[in-house]
Amino acid sequence: MPSQEELSDYEPLRNTRRSGSAVRSEEEKWFVADRKSNSEERETAQVSKAINLSPEHQDEDLVSRKLWLKRGHGATFIAVFLFTLILYARPSEFYPSPLTASIAFIVGIVTLVIFVPSQLAVENNLTARPPEVSYVLLLTVMGLLSIPLAIDPTEAWTTFTDTFIRCIVIFIVMVNVLRTEARLKAMLLLVIAVSIWLSVGAINDYRLGLTTVEGYRVGGRGSGIFGNSNDMALHLVTITPIAIALFFGSRLMGKILYGAAAMLMMAAIVLTYSRGAFLALVTVLFFIVWKMGGRQRVAITLTTLLILTVFMILAPGNYFRRLASIFVPSLDPNGSSDMRRTILFRSIWTAIRHPLFGIGMGNFHYVSFRELVSHNAYTQVAAEMGIAAAVFYTMFLVTPIKRLGQVVRETLESKTSAHYHYLAIGLQAALIAYMVASFFASAAYLWYAYYLVAYAVCLRRLYESETGKAVVVESRRAKRKLAAARRIESATAG
Repeated sequence: MPSQEELSDYEPLRNTRRSGSAVRSEEEKWFVADRKSNSEERETAQVSKAINLSPEHQDEDLVSRKLWLKRGHGATFIAVFLFTLILYARPSEFYPSPLTASIAFIVGIVTLVIFVPSQLAVENNLTARPPEVSYVLLLTVMGLLSIPLAIDPTEAWTTFTDTFIRCIVIFIVMVNVLRTEARLKAMLLLVIAVSIWLSVGAINDYRLGLTTVEGYRVGGRGSGIFGNSNDMALHLVTITPIAIALFFGSRLMGKILYGAAAMLMMAAIVLTYSRGAFLALVTVLFFIVWKMGGRQRVAITLTTLLILTVFMILAPGNYFRRLASIFVPSLDPNGSSDMRRTILFRSIWTAIRHPLFGIGMGNFHYVSFRELVSHNAYTQVAAEMGIAAAVFYTMFLVTPIKRLGQVVRETLESKTSAHYHYLAIGLQAALIAYMVASFFASAAYLWYAYYLVAYAVCLRRLYESETGKAVVVESRRAKRKLAAARRIESATAG
């Protein structure tokens, strides 16, 4: 702190400022910054006291809170990575046997067995509690509550215990385990590698004339999460913006790799003829252009429109006719547009008639036409789990988009945080792509969204940890808890 004599030197500066001068000396800026620093130190001391920290441990605690994401869960991460690799590679389809058929389940159990004691040792709790975890837990509770009142409780229980609960568990594990940029980057590289493999396979099938869906569309891969052309397109359209973000955040060789990956994925999306994926792709391309265009947004937007026009002209076969059927259902030779619209209205009506807990997970086909599913993730949740569950599900998707927006704004002018900036935009776009594409797919109980939200949560927490904002978040939570405790104490005393 400056002495009293030194402080007196700032009086002329104050008088000059009052007289209308806009000039500040470097010494006055230092003086203001020093006062701000002292204020922050006092706030930290108050918060530390509020969360029962002794003065000698305050600095140590702040450092540990800033760096806690960097430690722990090494073995769990290896298990999660292996589980994801098995989930995508599906070895049971290539080498059928009792072992390969259950290997994903076995690795998942091992992952959970490693995670629980490690998490208790590192954090002294079962999971961190960002808002996304709270929403997904509420969604899980709603799923459980829907089972006893389901049309077929046995089928509802089977749906709950099959892929859905595994998605929830792996999501929570990932939120706590992806503690370093290297781990997050490894997961993203894995999913991009899988997407390249899927894209090359789709392009090769089209080249060989193996258009097995409706005579002109390439099919999916295997019988898992890429089992049909629409599911594969949903996956590819959510990974494309991540590849584009890594393209902008990389050097020359990385740009070549990620740029080629994005082009391959977009080509494969076209060959699936998925209308929902096309709408999602156009949406995220304009989103990325708007976010990354800066002062050249208008010019880049016009260029993107030109590219899309050329793309439509060069698109294969009856692609334009297929897309036009979105707005003119009579152009669809199979009548799928009319049927999906009918099922959409039926699912909305079912949700209105059963607003509390729905008709049970996986039970919509009982009230549908021709045993068809809703083909809409939002009405799927609303009809089968209740309107409140649909709200939780939507908030689960929207919250990470909003919070990544703060990362994007704070890193806009920072060269050292450019990798956070681009990847945050890419993950925002990936979630937006899922929200658009899943409006045409019953994907609420499948893996796609849970991995994307986990990536978004982990990137945000890494950013907060590196910049020290994790300490600020904890401080604010402590203040709110203290204020709530005081209100309760005051009410009790009264």
